[in-house]
Amino acid sequence: MRFEFATPTRIIFGPGTLQEAGPLARAFGTRALVVTGRTLDRAARLLDGLRQNGVWTARFSVCGEPDLATVEQATTLARSEGCDLVIGLGGGSALDTAKATAALLTNGGDLLDYLEVIGRGRALSLPPAPFLAIPTTAGTGTEVTRNAVLASPQHRVKVSLRSPLLAARVALVDPELTYDCPPAVTAASGMDALTQLIEPFVSCRANPMTDAWCAEGLRRGAGALRTAFADARHPAARADMALASLFSGLALAHAGAGAAHGLAGPIGGSFPAPHGAVCAALLPHVMAVNLRALRQRQPDHPALGRYGQLARWLTGQPDAQAEDGVAWVRRLVSDLRIQPLSAYGVTAADIPALVQQASRASSTKANPIVLTTDELAEIVTAARAGPGAA
Repeated sequence: MRFEFATPTRIIFGPGTLQEAGPLARAFGTRALVVTGRTLDRAARLLDGLRQNGVWTARFSVCGEPDLATVEQATTLARSEGCDLVIGLGGGSALDTAKATAALLTNGGDLLDYLEVIGRGRALSLPPAPFLAIPTTAGTGTEVTRNAVLASPQHRVKVSLRSPLLAARVALVDPELTYDCPPAVTAASGMDALTQLIEPFVSCRANPMTDAWCAEGLRRGAGALRTAFADARHPAARADMALASLFSGLALAHAGAGAAHGLAGPIGGSFPAPHGAVCAALLPHVMAVNLRALRQRQPDHPALGRYGQLARWLTGQPDAQAEDGVAWVRRLVSDLRIQPLSAYGVTAADIPALVQQASRASSTKANPIVLTTDELAEIVTAARAGPGAA
């Protein structure tokens, strides 16, 4: 057994902890680039706290999921304003943009020099500028991962800037910041978190440390997501989802993901679809195909027992079987009104190219079993139709 552990220098979790951001930031610099989502108003309390602690700010808003041009624009702004730290406040798009910008601020060259798959994959030579991550959704867990996911419209794919150096100096997780998430965002981000707990648990890279995060995250998230979806300001449900998201990021960073994330990359890079919603549409079908493939080709594989354990955590039933877990996820996807992939324009003609890209994705390599191109195509075909498709 071999595994390693690396995460932000500090993780601060709890309701109301946003008020600590000003003093924390001041310890790293005096001129901050604050990267937010499209609504700058949500950053008012953060900006006020920074101002009170003598930190000047430049502001950059990310509209939609980030691409290479977004990061280049943010980096240009940060350099022109002499920023010496970067703060991301928002969902995964804002945090990934901030994370990549912090890296480019100190490392020369072009963004493509460092990207995997479509770029040259060079390692970062210098530590990024200090980066503070403050999530406002409970889903991506990117505040504790060591990669930034970016879209390349030219290549029609999402790829990662990946380095052990990308870990945030501070991840500040305040569940109260998620209270204003609309139901659709709560659903998509919450399903992203559940996917990032399920896939690492059955991953071929799972280890005892990630197992512990997955177990606790799933116990909390399975019961809380429906409540948070129905009651946006339910304190206990929001806190449980924020913690589940945090644990999902830790699990993903240290055990990898699986075929759902492997397929979500090229789909998100080719179509205007939120990452979490794509993962949600794919997840029950990936689980079902994985189970069938394992039973047919590797009936002694330990992941089969892990799917049974997942079912017991998700359903709360001590005698639940693996298929009960798949059925539970199907119902949840339907109850949360997750759209099928066809709603984003994915057609049958697109499937071969998506499968080809997914088969090369780093996430797919962590799947518990190598799936054939026909099996991957079957997953996308079913996800186009919706959670009830066989």
